[in-house]
Amino acid sequence: PFQTLTAPAPFADETSCQCQAPHEKLTIAQARLGTPVDRPVRVYADGIFDLFHSGHARALMQAKTLFPNSYLLVGVCSDDLTHKFKGFTVMNETERYEALRHCRYVDEVIRDAPWTLTPEFLEKHKIDFVAHDDIPYSSAGSDDVYKHIKEAGMFIPTQRTEGISTSDIITRIVRDYDVYARRNLQRGYTAKELNVSFINEKKYRFQNQVDKMKEKVKNVEEKSKEFVYKVEEKSHDLIQKWEEKSREFIGNFLELFGPDGAWKQMFQERSGRMLQAFSPRQSPNSSPTRGRSPSRSPSPPWVFNKASPPSSPKAASASLSSMSEGDEDEK
Repeated sequence: PFQTLTAPAPFADETSCQCQAPHEKLTIAQARLGTPVDRPVRVYADGIFDLFHSGHARALMQAKTLFPNSYLLVGVCSDDLTHKFKGFTVMNETERYEALRHCRYVDEVIRDAPWTLTPEFLEKHKIDFVAHDDIPYSSAGSDDVYKHIKEAGMFIPTQRTEGISTSDIITRIVRDYDVYARRNLQRGYTAKELNVSFINEKKYRFQNQVDKMKEKVKNVEEKSKEFVYKVEEKSHDLIQKWEEKSREFIGNFLELFGPDGAWKQMFQERSGRMLQAFSPRQSPNSSPTRGRSPSRSPSPPWVFNKASPPSSPKAASASLSSMSEGDEDEK
């Protein structure tokens, strides 16, 4: 049962039934309680499995895990049978067979499976139960192709996965056909391979060129936005640094040239020194040299002051008498 984890599941015609004991009819209760160790419960699931997707895989997972010990056989209908009763497929039968072989839940693949299960087919492959969703499947002139299986007590229902199906995938492709056609033309497929007319080919190629131009414009716009953002960021940093430097410069200027700045104090000190140099302070009154000029010697007593001559003969005689008295004092 673990072979499918390391190798593809075998085809039914490449192997034989691994049951060592005669095939005995099992009930659902017996299968759920456990089966003889010499053989597992053989569960059969069939379908088209076109565009194999997660919905298919989940259905097979449910079929595989219905019982504690089970062997899952999967029947895949051929292209002829499918096209006759259902319609055209995207994948051919070989691709669909190979897709099932690589599902981890599948133990054996039956190619060219019948559309309606017959007793002979069930006996040939020793099938105990058939697993499928419980919705009546009307086809091949029957309201439900699994009706006789249900009446025989061999039917086990599984749950469908909503939101995913082969029809949904095809609908998406048809809806977005132009997008996929343009993409494949861009990847190198020819218009003939895509079944695209000459006019549509030119239209798609022109649209591809327009999209390229839009992408280039978008890239340029993004780069320009990034450049502008970087410039704004750098300009903000520069403005912030300039403001810091300007504050520092203004502070230094005011500290030097402001009302109480160092320059004013220095100027006042120098001005005071210059004023002191040009006009020195006078000597105090108690100085012994007060009244004398330091650069001149005392005038002789006989020298008259020209600025103030004697106004009368009496004054002249008085001055002479004072001079004589001074001479006597000096003697």
